[in-house]
Amino acid sequence: MVAGVAAALLSGCGNNNDKAKEAASASPAASAAAETTDAQSTASIVNQADAFTKAVSAEGNWIVAILNDLTVDTDVVVAGEFHDKGKAENAIYRKLALYAQDADHKITASYTLTAPKVTVQSENFKVQGGTIKGDVYVEAKGFTLDKTATIDGNLYFKSDDLKTSAVLEGKVTGETAVK
Repeated sequence: MVAGVAAALLSGCGNNNDKAKEAASASPAASAAAETTDAQSTASIVNQADAFTKAVSAEGNWIVAILNDLTVDTDVVVAGEFHDKGKAENAIYRKLALYAQDADHKITASYTLTAPKVTVQSENFKVQGGTIKGDVYVEAKGFTLDKTATIDGNLYFKSDDLKTSAVLEGKVTGETAVK
């Protein structure tokens, strides 16, 4: 099941290379071979708190996905500069996938990340699918809350400029403010 979820997730992460898509749908090993050898080119697919915390750190990957509901008892810091698909020539981009999807890129399951506080320091960070349960503090430009995602808590921006640069299509159950 994990291999299937990984293959579906990796195939749906926006790779425009048809051969890489075909390889990703075949197996996770084939997907890894289709990617470059850059250590940050593949997804971090995690199901434990310590692995999640490391994956979203500056030493982590450009995309982090969880495989089930996950509770982290400490504050989470999303840090580091990453590029789309882990390739330096691509735009600065980072993504948290709180869902599973099928081969047609339709969300088949949504997950909840529970943490006391999530601080976003990575530029162009996107939360897609699922729910973050806890307060989110944005300290970098280009934050995106996808229409498929929810923050069950407050969303705070460090400045008006950061708030203005954000794309908020998803739901925030608490306050959204500059703090």
